[in-house]
Amino acid sequence: MSDESRVPIRERTRRAVMTELTAVAQDLFVAQGYDRTTVDEIASASGMSKRTFFRYFPSKDDLVIGKYDLFADRMAEAFDARPADEPVWESLRRLFDITLDYIEDDRQRARSEAMDEIVRSTPQLHARYLEKMQRVQALLTERVARRLLGEEHTTTDPRPAALVGAAFASMQAARQAWFASDRSAPFSSYIDDAMSAVELVSPTRGVTRDVP
Repeated sequence: MSDESRVPIRERTRRAVMTELTAVAQDLFVAQGYDRTTVDEIASASGMSKRTFFRYFPSKDDLVIGKYDLFADRMAEAFDARPADEPVWESLRRLFDITLDYIEDDRQRARSEAMDEIVRSTPQLHARYLEKMQRVQALLTERVARRLLGEEHTTTDPRPAALVGAAFASMQAARQAWFASDRSAPFSSYIDDAMSAVELVSPTRGVTRDVP
């Protein structure tokens, strides 16, 4: 069973509409600028009313930032779907497969890079982006802690957060290196290399906590 099929139909439908709205809006933002694009234009281009738009996003800012909530949910669901006895580092590696289409597909990457620039250059969006990325890592840290330390874990053990933070740092390093390359090798190989480097320094198999 795929990760997506585990999600209720109503939620899958909601996500599909939000994804479509986001794609339409991003094309408008890239073409005419974020500030000059109105909610009315986004709704019209999506074939819906402004009122329907607000059922999915409270504002234009929420539409831009909302994709990070969807990303967080997908990452959490993908981790939950991994085998319980799989090494945590391998589970974290497999989560990043979600990003491959956005990086390796030229059209999606161009749109993503344009949106990243909009987020970085818009203070209120950048602040909210940082909050959302913290949520992504918090959701995964909770799951890693349960996997390694059991349901009765506490937040005083730094290792789950360290593992998740190291995985995301590896992902960012791989992304920067791949963009600087001639891109003849697949992006996935760069993720493998980055995460393998961390694993060689600090093996993550069988991490447990001694309980007094």
